[in-house]
Amino acid sequence: MLSPVASAETRAVADAMAAGQFGPSALTRRAEEVRRHYDQASAARGGYIGENPYYYEQIYRLLRFIIPPGKRVLQVGCLTPDFLDVVQPNYGVGIDFSPGHIEEARQRLPHLHFRLHDNYAVGQGEVFDYVLVTDINDQVDPIATLRALRPAMHDDTRLIIDNYNHLWEPVIRLTEHFGLKFPRPLQNWLSIGDLSNIMSLCDYDPLQVHRTVLLPKKIPLLSTLANSFLARLPGIQRLNLTNMVVARPAPPRAPERDYSVSIVVPCRDEVGNVEAAVARIPDLGSHTEIIFCDDKSTDGTADEVRRVQALHPERDIKLYEGPGINKASNVRTGFDRAEGDILMILDADLTTMPEELHYFYDVIASGKAEFVNGSRFIFPMEGAAMQPLNSVGNRFFSGLISLLIGQRVSDTLCGTKVLWRRHWPAIRALVGTWGTDDRWGDYDLLFGAAKLHLRIVDLPVHYQERVSGKTKMTGRFRNGLVMLRMCWAAFVKFKLY
Repeated sequence: MLSPVASAETRAVADAMAAGQFGPSALTRRAEEVRRHYDQASAARGGYIGENPYYYEQIYRLLRFIIPPGKRVLQVGCLTPDFLDVVQPNYGVGIDFSPGHIEEARQRLPHLHFRLHDNYAVGQGEVFDYVLVTDINDQVDPIATLRALRPAMHDDTRLIIDNYNHLWEPVIRLTEHFGLKFPRPLQNWLSIGDLSNIMSLCDYDPLQVHRTVLLPKKIPLLSTLANSFLARLPGIQRLNLTNMVVARPAPPRAPERDYSVSIVVPCRDEVGNVEAAVARIPDLGSHTEIIFCDDKSTDGTADEVRRVQALHPERDIKLYEGPGINKASNVRTGFDRAEGDILMILDADLTTMPEELHYFYDVIASGKAEFVNGSRFIFPMEGAAMQPLNSVGNRFFSGLISLLIGQRVSDTLCGTKVLWRRHWPAIRALVGTWGTDDRWGDYDLLFGAAKLHLRIVDLPVHYQERVSGKTKMTGRFRNGLVMLRMCWAAFVKFKLY
């Protein structure tokens, strides 16, 4: 039977999910907010386009260069249906989740076909020569969108993703604030590196990046100089406002077989999240082992795990007692006893959604990576999920570690990390060789994977504000010093060998 504290914490998690503040329901809420925003503002869209003809003519010119006339073209996102019209398709289809966008597009361009789609799954059997995605920054789950579009392509289809340069984010927000630009809802702001990585994870092969428009307003002589000459120079072109990434569908890399999975859930005083964790963790591969490592909790977390074990005899749920030292030691307890082919870490606060673990499984099982590192900095965060100082520090160390190991890592401290169990003994043997004790274990894992020359790949996750329990990430400056010492040890090991 649940204690009063456990009952209150468990109820808080359930209430937050029901209210659309936590878990997948929070993403559904955000999608509805985006839809309502565009439905209310779509009628004013034409006015903004009319006020910025110079900018849009630059975009039209690039689209006509990429997409020849007379092709079958699908536009995903119809905020600017003119993009579809200017390439003169012999069969043009636009899809969008906003009824306002679809109605506006149908009235303006009746010779084209516009359809309302919630999940961007195009009609069965329809394939296109070009697929133009213009709303990737609005997508709550870009990975799901790109996967859903795959059946609409043949081997020679080209995928084109149009988005703003993330370096322009402050300028764009300022112009929206003063009514100089069409206002958009919360955006993903994907960099070219982020976008290319997501495309690769979804079985697309990025081919080319077109960068255009350094000066979006028409200023005699200056605009021509900026956009026809300066914007094309190496280095400067990375400052351009608009990016278009062209990719081809690559052959899907299916797993050789189904693999068993061990999901380690390190926990200390997380009684309110146990039941939700079990309910939300998906079945993966051939078998899913859920391992709770309770690190000397005082709120009844271990008792709650036992209760949930009895409630779900159909699931392989195990409970091990951690050493009570730190998270890193607790995770090692789970990894040492895990039986699955693939090892996963899921933090018990559930701020990284368990529902997204299937993406991690797909990436590692298909051979796209040997070590999958969750990244919380790609998609917008919910509420006060991360303190600003933590964000700045994490980004700094992510850049530093990327330089040290020679592979891109955008979030060193995301709790969700995935690796093959066969690599764990070699990584474990390196624990303690990185200058000092790693309290959280993230650097031990990343440096160990790099030392083994494993292919490390970032996977974007949706990071949410916790609704039960308290954060264990305290002592920022002490942690920062520990990380610096570990980075110095890594520098010596990787660069001065």
